Amino acid sequence: MTPGATSADEIRATRDGTAQAVDVPETRGGMFRSLRIHNYRLFAAGGVVSNVGTWMQRTALDWLVLDLTNSATALGVTVALQFLPLMLFGLWGGVLADRYPKRRLLLTAQSLMGLLALTMGVLTVTGSAQVWHVYVMAFTLGLLACVEVPTRQAFVVEIVGREDLPNAIALNSSSFNLARVVGPAVAGVLIHALGGTGPIFVINALSFVAVIGGVLLMRTRELTASEPVPRGKGQLREGVRYVMGRPELLMPILLLGFVSLFTQSFSMSIALMSREVFRAGASSFGIASSMFAVGALAGGLMAARRVRPSRRLLIAGAVSFGLFQIATGLAPWYPLYLVLLVPAGIALISVNTAANASVQMATSPEMRGRVMGIYVLVFTGGAPLGAPLLGWIAELGGPRAGVVVGGVLTLAGIGAATALTKVISRRSRTAVRGADAAPAGA
Repeated sequence: MTPGATSADEIRATRDGTAQAVDVPETRGGMFRSLRIHNYRLFAAGGVVSNVGTWMQRTALDWLVLDLTNSATALGVTVALQFLPLMLFGLWGGVLADRYPKRRLLLTAQSLMGLLALTMGVLTVTGSAQVWHVYVMAFTLGLLACVEVPTRQAFVVEIVGREDLPNAIALNSSSFNLARVVGPAVAGVLIHALGGTGPIFVINALSFVAVIGGVLLMRTRELTASEPVPRGKGQLREGVRYVMGRPELLMPILLLGFVSLFTQSFSMSIALMSREVFRAGASSFGIASSMFAVGALAGGLMAARRVRPSRRLLIAGAVSFGLFQIATGLAPWYPLYLVLLVPAGIALISVNTAANASVQMATSPEMRGRVMGIYVLVFTGGAPLGAPLLGWIAELGGPRAGVVVGGVLTLAGIGAATALTKVISRRSRTAVRGADAAPAGA
């Protein structure tokens, strides 16, 4: 996307990577326009099934840890082990996504994830599962995610092309949030009906057949695959320098980083607000979580109608999320709190989808894997830092204080992201000019 293009002078990128200026209506093609593409229909259908299976497995994994240990600490270790590899090796996963064909890499990662789920299912069904098995599975899932997540994100543009990329990203987000509502509920029913968590892992293993089959059935001639980048030294540093020198990439990534610091803590605060502030029961907590998820689903569908994201939309979404965080923390009545959770979910997904689409559309094909590796690292790395901070504030001043401070820090993060983008970009350009001006052999 050409920086500075307006809605009256939209830039359409063709399948071969060239660009031409055309007049584009703001909602051209409808909410589900990406589904007209055969390969994306296969990808989306497999993704729906796999996402539901994944959320079922997350619920079963937590339940299994508690069954085996009855320890909240063990549960925390399990969650940490899934995030740790992404924080340590996530950038290298982006390098691999650029170095190898994304379709083949995605098939390999999905197959290994399915095999891992099947193994855990067999261990659990036979009564052989131990907590160290869970730890190994969690860490291995995190390692595979280092490669799978940036590869899957970068593969979407090869399926739909740049023109429909924002729509496809928004539909993927909607699918994910729909699964987030359905998966845990189905898992809870099946764990009770089937007498344990083992069958849930097996069901999730079978769900990978849908996404793997969808990728295998794609018409390869209709994919716009980028050329794999040859192995070379300094490719990771090259990716970091690429992002640092481009404000159109750096701004959304930094903004998303500041927002994601407090996203996980906001989700956790729903339980604290429901139980400790409004004295609501477990069923009411479930309703509150569902209201936020419904807002997220609605936000994804609204984003699907937009032709392209804009910097104004990105900042407006972040500001709205911060303000609604503050509003939920100050809500005097539980019904009003529930109502405010819906626009909070809409605002958060607006930020996520706009940032993702902005970054991918501004990235050249040979760098997309590395850039998405940085994007995923920033997106997932914030929660382990922000959640303990706001949890500590909530312990000192109560749940309301934690939520309100989170909203204030989100708003402050918008200004920080803008200022840091200007400083880092200026220094990067100065360094590049200095290197160009240096005499040969210096």
